[in-house]
Amino acid sequence: MNTLLSSIKITINDKIYLKDPESSDLGKRIIEHSIKLIDEIGFESFTFKKLGIIIGSNESSIYRYFDSKHKLLLYLTSWYWAWLEYQLVFSTTNMSNSNLKLEKAVDILTKTIESDSTFAHIDEVSLNRVVINEYSKSYLTKEVDTENKEGYFSIYKRLIKRLHDMIIEVDKDYKFPHSLSSTIIEGALHQHFLKDHFKSLTDCNQKTQPSDYFKHLVFNALNTKIND
Repeated sequence: MNTLLSSIKITINDKIYLKDPESSDLGKRIIEHSIKLIDEIGFESFTFKKLGIIIGSNESSIYRYFDSKHKLLLYLTSWYWAWLEYQLVFSTTNMSNSNLKLEKAVDILTKTIESDSTFAHIDEVSLNRVVINEYSKSYLTKEVDTENKEGYFSIYKRLIKRLHDMIIEVDKDYKFPHSLSSTIIEGALHQHFLKDHFKSLTDCNQKTQPSDYFKHLVFNALNTKIND
């Protein structure tokens, strides 16, 4: 899969950025170190000034790529969902058993992320922590409806639609495929957060992963078995 992914450019809505960060070494350094810095100090404390010091560039040079740190967060989270989507597509395309395909999809979308060497300037493990801790801040804003119309969340919504279609393939009569699909993807972030910070609020731990919980939830909700 890494060979296939290496030939693919992840495409983000060009309204999110002013200049494509993938088009230059500076842009890639902005992405690489913004992930590390947000992971380290949190989105609230993150500023372009602090990022500029780390990458050895003027704050103004970062503004040539993104007009705000909100847009940068939208870019990072969109990249993450697109990366997961590619993994989902390549891992399930040739699977004929609908139940096994759905199981694989749920596993990919809810598991603990491991490092992927395909994209040298992206630390997927750090980015996963950023998404777990900060993703809700990208849409819990007064501008969310306008940004939704502009297509800022199209990759996230497309990923949910792919999972929705797999659920329907297993059980075409299930009444809540959109709700279940979005619950799996959003709920996985929440369970990972709880596992790290509020251990008494979840049954997930080092032995029981969120993927175990969501596979149990899905196949009980659909009243079917993984190996049917």
